[in-house]
Amino acid sequence: MPVTVAPARVQPETDATAIARSLVDPQAFTAVFDRHWAAIYAFCTSRAGDGGEDIAAEAFRVAFDQRHRFDGRGDDAAPWLYGIATNLLRRYFRTAERGRRAARRAVETGHGDPTDDALNRIEADRLGPTLSAALRTLPAADRDALLLLAWAGLTYEEISEALDIPIGTVRSRIHRARTTVHAHLTREETR
Repeated sequence: MPVTVAPARVQPETDATAIARSLVDPQAFTAVFDRHWAAIYAFCTSRAGDGGEDIAAEAFRVAFDQRHRFDGRGDDAAPWLYGIATNLLRRYFRTAERGRRAARRAVETGHGDPTDDALNRIEADRLGPTLSAALRTLPAADRDALLLLAWAGLTYEEISEALDIPIGTVRSRIHRARTTVHAHLTREETR
């Protein structure tokens, strides 16, 4: 009687393995992109609207260019990618704010036309005015930690890795952010 042998189960390649392999074979990075694009794209567009697509693409470009820096502590590259995306989002909003200030100065000095300040409302339009107002009251570091928890679904450990801060700092920032947002929303409800 012939003996049948079940095919060996092939374990899927981890992100760490794919990134390490991509140092020799750049095409191997495609596995990381395919695995994480949708989540990074959703995170970026939820914060920056249509501009989020470019930010997500830039996050993967930066990750590819800096793949030699991936420390491989974990097999999952998601925290690393969210960290890159968060830094790019910060830069995006800082740049937009500088543009708004320059436009305001131009209007005040009579050197510009008033324009629809759409960039100022990108997050507000996406989040809703009340929540957006509550989030604007937070320091950027607290807001980033809270949004990585709430929107990206990262664990405290993954947020620690993404932001390159101790886990105790993550806990403090999220606690402060939750308390501040809750107080703001409670005040709005009583109005």
